[in-house]
Amino acid sequence: MDNFLEKYDSFIFDLDGTLYRGVHLIPDADVTVNFLKFKGKKLVFVSNKTTGTISDYHKMLTNWGLKINEEEIINSTLVIKNYLVNYFPGSKFFAIAEDSFINEIKNAGLKYSNKPNEVEVLIVTLDRTLNYEKLEIAAQALENGAKFFAANIDDTCPVDNGEVLDAGSTISALEKRTHRKLELHFGKPSKFMFDEIKKRLNTETDKILFTGDRLETDIAMGNTFGIDTALVSTGIKNFNHSPNGYKPTYHLNSVFDIIKDSF
Repeated sequence: MDNFLEKYDSFIFDLDGTLYRGVHLIPDADVTVNFLKFKGKKLVFVSNKTTGTISDYHKMLTNWGLKINEEEIINSTLVIKNYLVNYFPGSKFFAIAEDSFINEIKNAGLKYSNKPNEVEVLIVTLDRTLNYEKLEIAAQALENGAKFFAANIDDTCPVDNGEVLDAGSTISALEKRTHRKLELHFGKPSKFMFDEIKKRLNTETDKILFTGDRLETDIAMGNTFGIDTALVSTGIKNFNHSPNGYKPTYHLNSVFDIIKDSF
C-alpha cells in the first residue's frame, strides 16, 4: 500500500459512515485526523447530511476529540444556501427536510410556504419525518412549475443499526409522480460542492485524497474531478460495483488505514 503521508498533502473526509456512524465515532478516527493535523496536512470534512448545522457538526466532532476548525467543515446545506441567496433571493420555498435545514434556508432570506401555488423552489433532502402530506405538497408545487432542487441525492443514510431512506429515494418518487426531473443538486458529487471544497484547499488535485464510504457520491466526486479516492467499509453497504463505473483508488477497512503504517 502507498505511503499516504508522503503521497498526499490534503485530505477530504466524508463524515457519516467514514468518521462516525449514527452517534458513535468510528474506532481511531480521532487518532487519524489528529495525526494528520499534527503532520501539517490540510483537511476538509464534507457531508451531504442536512439535519444539523456546521456548528452542530463541529461541536459533535470536537466533543469526540477531533482537533478541527469549524471552517474546515462543509455540508450541502451551506452549498445550496449560497446558491439560493445568489439566484433566488427572497423566493418562496418548500422543503422536504427537517427543521434545522428549513430554518437555515429561512435565515438566508427565503420565505417558507406549504401552499403549492406559492412555492417557487422545491428542495428535497434527508427527512426522517417524511409523510404523504409533504410528498403531495411537493408534487403539486412541481406541477405548478416550481424549481426542482435537492440538497443531496443519497439514496440512504448510514445509522447505527443499518441505513435509512434519504433524499434519492424521495426524488425518485417525485419524478415518477410528476414526470418532472430533478434540475440541480448541491451535495457530493456536484460541481457546486467541489467548488466549495476548492476554496478551502489550495492544492494540486494529484496531491489530494478523498476518503468516503459511498461509491455514487464520494468515489464519484473523486473520479469526476481527478482526485484519488479511498473507499472505507465502515459506512453503507456498497454492492460489488457501481452501475456508473465509479472505482476507488484504494479499498480501506477504515480511515485508520491511512496512518497505521506510521505507528
